[in-house]
Amino acid sequence: MLRHIRPLATSATYTRWLHLLIPLAICSVWMFVSMDTPWVLVVLAIPVGLLPGMRLAEGVQAQLLLTPAERGSPHAAISAAAAADWADRWRTVLWLELRLVFGVAVGVATVWLPMITVDLVISGTGGNTEQSWLTAGLQPHWWHLLLTPLPLLVLLAVVVASGELITLAARALLGPSPVQRLTALEERTEQLLERNRIARELHDSIGHALTVAVVQAGAARAAGDPEFTARALTAIEETGRDALDDLERVLRVLREAGAPTGRQPTLVEADRLLDSARRSGAKVDADVSGPLAEVPATVSREGYRILQESLTNVLRHAGTVPVRVRISVANGRLELNVTNPLGDSTGSTGGGSGLRGIRERAALLGGKARTGPHRGEWRVYVSLPSHGLG
Repeated sequence: MLRHIRPLATSATYTRWLHLLIPLAICSVWMFVSMDTPWVLVVLAIPVGLLPGMRLAEGVQAQLLLTPAERGSPHAAISAAAAADWADRWRTVLWLELRLVFGVAVGVATVWLPMITVDLVISGTGGNTEQSWLTAGLQPHWWHLLLTPLPLLVLLAVVVASGELITLAARALLGPSPVQRLTALEERTEQLLERNRIARELHDSIGHALTVAVVQAGAARAAGDPEFTARALTAIEETGRDALDDLERVLRVLREAGAPTGRQPTLVEADRLLDSARRSGAKVDADVSGPLAEVPATVSREGYRILQESLTNVLRHAGTVPVRVRISVANGRLELNVTNPLGDSTGSTGGGSGLRGIRERAALLGGKARTGPHRGEWRVYVSLPSHGLG
């Protein structure tokens, strides 16, 4: 019982009722112009519905009155956009025709059913209803008062059922077209990719800074040398400042949609990472060959993050061990090779988010990445195409 009464307590039921009555107002105005040609409105709905802007107007109105809970939502089932093709235009025409039919039917019920209730009250109190054609021939009797709620209940049932039906029709006829759905899906995919990229950058930058800080602080405490401690504090300060710059840039992008991301480091600045690792105590042997400055910005930025994560893993899992870094640009490819002796926990990092991020970065650029033990050492090898990307 409550399930049938619940729609009467929902505001959407009455906004839908209003939506259904709007066509009746238009029909009433036309009837003053010509009583004998009501079919003109049905014909007129065809050229009107073919106007691209009519779909936008109907979509906004339907969102506002039929599905108010979805108003303004990017995932609304009813689209508020102009017709993009002829299929959208003809669906709008069909919507207008259905709206006219539903509107007239509900409008007639809205007027006549309360009038029947009034006649029943008059008849039940002994009055004369012969002047009303709705209850013509009905003899006055007191028990007619018992029937007075019935037309109103029927009206409420008609309003609820018609509102549900017209909303279903609106979702089907005014809903997003296949092109709009594909566009929305592409935008959603872009957003997810951007969030994933930001998560990787935060992981790499902040993770690197914290790893350097932990390693430097531990080494300074163990060394007990004021000069070494000063160098360690300087390294922590510089690495922390770089991490704060990265964090501020990412947060600015998150706070302001469409804000410029700012300049991101590239492999041309790889010396910053190598020097940071050296200041942390690692013995870094680096070799860079090829025109690194000519590598496309996208590839160079991702290569910088991959190198950053590789050195972070060395410091975190193997400690201050010798590290060989080879960066080469040749034959249209950028290759990074970072190797170090296996530490106690190096081999257990294969499933970590850092190494997974390296593989994801390489895959997104059409490259390949291999991480894991190799000839008694731990190796991170990445090969990326260095042409055709900006």
